Amino acid sequence: MLQTTSPLLKPIREKVEAGERLSADDGLVLESPEVPLPELGELANLVRERKNGNAAYYNINTHINPTNICVYRCTFCAFRSDLREAKGYWMNDEQVLARGQEAIDNGCTEMHVVGGLHHQAKYDWYRRVVEVLHTAYPTLHLKAWTPVEIDWFCRLTKKDVRWVLEDMMEAGLGSMPGGGAEIFHPEVRNHICEHKADSRRWFETHRTAHELGLKTNSTMLYGHIEQPYHRIDHLIRLRELQDETGGFQTFIPLAFHPENTKLGAERNIKRPSALVDLRTMAVSRLMLDNFPHLKAYWIMLGIGTAQVALAYGADDIDGTVRHELIYHDAGATTPEVMSVGDIEQVIREAGRDPIERDTLYHRVERSSEGWQTGQAITANA
Repeated sequence: MLQTTSPLLKPIREKVEAGERLSADDGLVLESPEVPLPELGELANLVRERKNGNAAYYNINTHINPTNICVYRCTFCAFRSDLREAKGYWMNDEQVLARGQEAIDNGCTEMHVVGGLHHQAKYDWYRRVVEVLHTAYPTLHLKAWTPVEIDWFCRLTKKDVRWVLEDMMEAGLGSMPGGGAEIFHPEVRNHICEHKADSRRWFETHRTAHELGLKTNSTMLYGHIEQPYHRIDHLIRLRELQDETGGFQTFIPLAFHPENTKLGAERNIKRPSALVDLRTMAVSRLMLDNFPHLKAYWIMLGIGTAQVALAYGADDIDGTVRHELIYHDAGATTPEVMSVGDIEQVIREAGRDPIERDTLYHRVERSSEGWQTGQAITANA
């Protein structure tokens, strides 16, 4: 039994120990600074170990952002570029294939594909990014396109979500990342990204993906203008879709990095502290009782905080993350890539057992002849 001195936390601790679901009101209590963070972390760790034992997962992956030119002007984004800006770029087949070859050469099992929505690019170009990579490097799992991008493809093709996803799957799409969620509540979403796909479209896309057998991730962007009730609302909406489909693999809380963003400048927003990061991780683990995994994205959190987060509900630290641009453009000072040795050392220093996984949470087994996926990793969801 856990020990707690906080009277606010006691009834919630009793629910968690009994395996009962927490309510929105419980979530708001957990968000309160009056709940001691160490006690909150201890409770989140109970759930984390109940689901995943002492394991901490990572993968060997790389990112590709085929263009940063984007029709949308989200106020929180430092990555996007206008067509005529010097930093704007648009990759051709040769550049895309070179990135794929680099991934293979470095033992990657996954490529994460997201980017801007170039107003001059036709749908066939976006599809071709997936197709040329899959054709040339069939062992590389392609985790590609957020619902915001899928919504844009629907506009370009005048087709529905199901058609676009099925077409992308035919081209080689293996799963979907969780980006574009930001904050679902319209009080926030309409301010920070008013023109792009709304929360209804985000959920429609993930629901359809799950119906087609695609596994997906989910995210939440926190630490800007949202309030605790917006975050709890966000988590409960995710939990409800997971109840319906079971298609989410992992949840990734993403801290807002304000540097070089319009939102950060307008509101004089500072990056969330490590204490806020850890509380958000712990609250997420406790509220998302049907999610098998929670990821401490070291690029965003910083290596030290990500390491501590493995005791605050997280069981995954992401991966090598070669060529990440979106958070680094917003001022992230973390390395651009981490070696497997460094990742495993970070995990072991946190007292956890490092396990390499593929995108779909199968254990990766490596030998002098290469790598293969082994037994599926099961969490007690």
